[in-house]
Amino acid sequence: MRTLIISYDLAQPHRNKHILAQQIMALGHSWARPLEQTWYVKTDAREEEIEAQLRGMLDPDDGLLIQATRDEAVMTNTALRWFRQRRAGVETGGDTNVIAFPMPEPFVDDQQELPLAEAC
Repeated sequence: MRTLIISYDLAQPHRNKHILAQQIMALGHSWARPLEQTWYVKTDAREEEIEAQLRGMLDPDDGLLIQATRDEAVMTNTALRWFRQRRAGVETGGDTNVIAFPMPEPFVDDQQELPLAEAC
């Protein structure tokens, strides 16, 4: 699985903005949107396949960038939060589609609570 960056510039931003966003979120295993028109997608698809899928939603004056990227990035005034596409039969770990990378180990509190006099 690779991480691709997808960025677009729409000549008429409100025309297909939401449809394009839904298509990008459905492209891979997980996605993140650190900026309004910039997405990270973890997918097995090739850049050419994704361009073919998104091409029908773009006008001739719209710009599209799809590029493989590494996981390192420098971000200012933004955060990177990964989400997983909800799919039937896939366990997301509760009622959320938010995934933290790396996934923290579950906290197990196996110590007995001591009375205050014994704890000091």
